[in-house]
Amino acid sequence: MFLNITKMAREAKVESVSKKEKAKQRPLALNTVEMLRVASAALGMGPQHTMQIAERLYTQGYISYPRTETTHYPENFDLKESLRQQTNNPYWAETVKALLSEGVNRPRKGHDAGDHPPITPMRAATEAELGGDGWRLYEYITRHFIATLCADCKYLQTTISFIIGPEHFTCIGKMVISPGFTDIMPWQSIPLEESLPNCEKGDVFPVNEVKLLEKQTNPPDYLTEAELITLMEKHGIGTDASIPVHINNICQRNYVTVESGRRLKPTNLGIVLVHGYYKIDAELVLPTIRSAVEKQLNLIAQGKANYQQVLEHTLDIFKRKFHYFVDSIAGMDELMEVSFSPLAATGKPLSRCGKCHRFMKYIQAKPSRLHCSHCDETYSLPQNGTIKLYKELRCPLDDFELVLWSSGSRGKSYPLCPYCYNHPPFRDMKKGMGCNECTHPTCQHSLSMLGIGQCVECENGVLVLDPTSGPKWKMACNKCNVIVHFFENAHKVRVSPETCESCDAALVDVDFNKAKSPLPGDETQHSGCVFCDPVFQDLVELKHAATRHPMHRGGQGRRQGRGRGKGRRPGGRPNPKRPKDKMAALAAYFV
Repeated sequence: MFLNITKMAREAKVESVSKKEKAKQRPLALNTVEMLRVASAALGMGPQHTMQIAERLYTQGYISYPRTETTHYPENFDLKESLRQQTNNPYWAETVKALLSEGVNRPRKGHDAGDHPPITPMRAATEAELGGDGWRLYEYITRHFIATLCADCKYLQTTISFIIGPEHFTCIGKMVISPGFTDIMPWQSIPLEESLPNCEKGDVFPVNEVKLLEKQTNPPDYLTEAELITLMEKHGIGTDASIPVHINNICQRNYVTVESGRRLKPTNLGIVLVHGYYKIDAELVLPTIRSAVEKQLNLIAQGKANYQQVLEHTLDIFKRKFHYFVDSIAGMDELMEVSFSPLAATGKPLSRCGKCHRFMKYIQAKPSRLHCSHCDETYSLPQNGTIKLYKELRCPLDDFELVLWSSGSRGKSYPLCPYCYNHPPFRDMKKGMGCNECTHPTCQHSLSMLGIGQCVECENGVLVLDPTSGPKWKMACNKCNVIVHFFENAHKVRVSPETCESCDAALVDVDFNKAKSPLPGDETQHSGCVFCDPVFQDLVELKHAATRHPMHRGGQGRRQGRGRGKGRRPGGRPNPKRPKDKMAALAAYFV
């Protein structure tokens, strides 16, 4: 009815025009949360990635410390000096010079958290210096800093009231008077489309079209990272330092996936997990309990709460919640089984359990693992390689069948006991060690029996014979990714209990077929040191593994844990020396 009445009119008559000058405030000084929010929403960079870049810019001296909750500059902060650093950058040199000549506006008074000053550019940089995401983040930080010293954006807001037939209408427009800080932050400027034509009371305009739009409400979209950061800050979940870690964790654990526009879409696993927590103890997923702990920590910092009392109280709460959750875990299992297959129903039989002697199932989906459905035990395995049964051989300690991990024909491989890999049997072993690092004194698969000599590159590694590598025999470092190929086409290679007189490395017994023997005088057998024996010199080639597995730890290993005493090799032999001339000889074959 109203539409038809309005359609009958041909003119719109202006009843009143009001104009009012308004201002759009310049931004507060930049803190970590705002930087993360803008980086995600405007630059398309995840919070964890943003913090890594910001920390690199800080260590290189381009910006101030990037972890701060403060948005207020101290009175003694030299703003002009930081601004002078930017006078030669072509993107904002004119704005900076104008500010220095006309006078800098004092930044708005923000929040002083008492930690570090707001994030500020400390020296000039170019795109060529920083490149890619480093430059994009630095550019935003610098533009934001300059904007805090500029004037507010001033604009004229015009409100026009007019009548079409019997109906009254209003429209509002904006026109920029002084751009202020929007010169340096153009994405914050007022669009030209928002301006209205000049008119006076009594002016008449023809009506071109009157239409009725039919629309519907839509459900809210998935949260963006920027929206999640805002909500986390609002509810007190995490700090400026831990917010990126929390968001990165839920992505890595496959609770959410990052969709276009950096929207976080919950996965089936994430949804089931949250519903399970709600079913058992809603406080474990609601922000209230985490927020309450953060408030208690703030009270400790302010001297209003006792540290020991807060600690004991909080530990007691979570201990009770943990025990209650364990007692009620069946509720979580029920929800999981609706959306996911039980672990016992997945995988394929591979090796026998040492406890019940039934086959354990190998689950290839990452993280790959072995599961014994009878014992209801799960055993972690090395990742980023292939796993297969190792000759149906068993560990002498726990009777588990060994499996063989391999990173490919060009990489390294080693056997491991699933139980020992997860439960180290000796004090000098750590979780995640295979047989090539096992210090069992008599096991035929251990470091004690197959270790040859100290690695030629890393400090703590031992070169261990790979007994499965024939006829293209090799030994590989049990710490780093060095591989030594030797004795190709040999029929048999074994580590001798005897050691080299020159370097204390274990001697190697090699047996060749007569037709393929490279030994002098058509010999088929020879025993000697891989490092020192001139007969072996042309049969050794040093390489690096095709892939490096996370479990191949280098660097800070134990220096004396390979033997049974200081300076002793596995099996009681002395640790091999590593003379420079021996290293040079091997380096000649480096590929």
